[in-house]
Amino acid sequence: MSPPMSPAGAGRPPLSPGKSRANLGHDDHHGGGAEALRLAASDGGKRYDDEHGITRKRTDIEKVVLEREAAAHEIAEALPKEAAVVPKVELFMPEALRDSIFVGHLVTDLDSVGGAIGAASLYDGKAALASKVNSETEFALKEWGVEMPPTIEEVLKETPDAKICLVDHQQTSQMNPAINPDNVVGVIDHHALQSKTIVTDRPIYIDIRPWGSMSTIIAHTFLTHQRRPPTGVAGMLLCAILSDTLNLQGPTTTEWDRLLVAVLSEIAEVDDIQFLATQQFKAKSRELAGLSAHGLVNGDQKAFSFKTESFEGEVGFAVVETTDDAVIIDRLSELLPEIVACKKEKGLSALFLAVVNIVSLTGTLLLCGPTEQSLAKAAFPDCELTSEGSTMDLGKRVSRKKDYIPAITQAIKAGWSKPIERGQSTVDIASLGHLEVDPLDPYQRVVRRGSVLTQSILKNAIPELDAPNF
Repeated sequence: MSPPMSPAGAGRPPLSPGKSRANLGHDDHHGGGAEALRLAASDGGKRYDDEHGITRKRTDIEKVVLEREAAAHEIAEALPKEAAVVPKVELFMPEALRDSIFVGHLVTDLDSVGGAIGAASLYDGKAALASKVNSETEFALKEWGVEMPPTIEEVLKETPDAKICLVDHQQTSQMNPAINPDNVVGVIDHHALQSKTIVTDRPIYIDIRPWGSMSTIIAHTFLTHQRRPPTGVAGMLLCAILSDTLNLQGPTTTEWDRLLVAVLSEIAEVDDIQFLATQQFKAKSRELAGLSAHGLVNGDQKAFSFKTESFEGEVGFAVVETTDDAVIIDRLSELLPEIVACKKEKGLSALFLAVVNIVSLTGTLLLCGPTEQSLAKAAFPDCELTSEGSTMDLGKRVSRKKDYIPAITQAIKAGWSKPIERGQSTVDIASLGHLEVDPLDPYQRVVRRGSVLTQSILKNAIPELDAPNF
């Protein structure tokens, strides 16, 4: 573990542009948390802007990997340095999967592709695509220097009777129609068994675990067989787990997902797990159809702690970068309730979501209640609220680090305080509903069900929901 850092700003090197990979000069990667340790602040947070003396709380994913860095390092060090099998380890390795084609589901996502690549490496097979990859998967392939797999149609054209292992699905409704069910020899998945689960005439290999990502299963199998995945494969599996678990914050996340993220970060020599997650989310947000309101609000969110004579609390700030901001803003009826719910669940005093158009370089701030409206007016006095008070035009302000947080910090330090308190909120956490994954949704989006806020927040109910702890 690195020694404790000195107080903020004292004898520290200036902040440098973030990078996720091992080119930052770290001797140890700390399960992906090396940068969080290097930029540690005296309050246990992370330095964010030395020029303005701003620190932020460590993100949830940074906390997760740092809590598991010792275990991750020990596991990674115990693996052979080369991607080879240790002969003395005798564990079941399904021979039926050797030389198989590993392919995910239609409307393919990063877990389908990353898991197929990992399984092909593990079982000496070949990865294939069920459909065109999305922007997030393109990012991961480029980031880790992994070649784009061929389509399953191309593979079957050359070898029509090839053995097939389905990954990340087992329903025939999600299976590429080019696949002959009679040639399926295995299933590796993490989803529930639904009505259209594949039926076979003979026993096949099945590995279904209730974990947050299919790629976690592949990574775990590498470890139990004492095999070290190649760097590119480890990186793809890592990105896939982050994607399917919403950076380890989704409702399906398990302890296995958290541990394997730390281990894979160590193997793939990732120093800044938060930077990697942020860059991946930015790539993902280019295709808005695959993101739920929960995903948009939580995808790239950071929290900042403040303590002045007039205000003490934490302010969250989420950012979505897109080429079509109108598509996001048109979803206010979904986003505002989710912002309120997230603020309540995380105990934040305020939570903002900025939608940044990366083409026109303009920003729009989404405001879920009177506290956000008040602080936004104090931080950006030259910007106008919409007539409904739910958005603010930020003009050419597009950077959280340079434009948003310094302005909010200055407003709070200048004496801003929360609007007059209205007592305890009548909306408790139990009334916020629950998060779930719709198994019939081809995008596997995480959505909130049963929240009392969904129907009320846009009906002049915002003031009633803004309470001291809300």
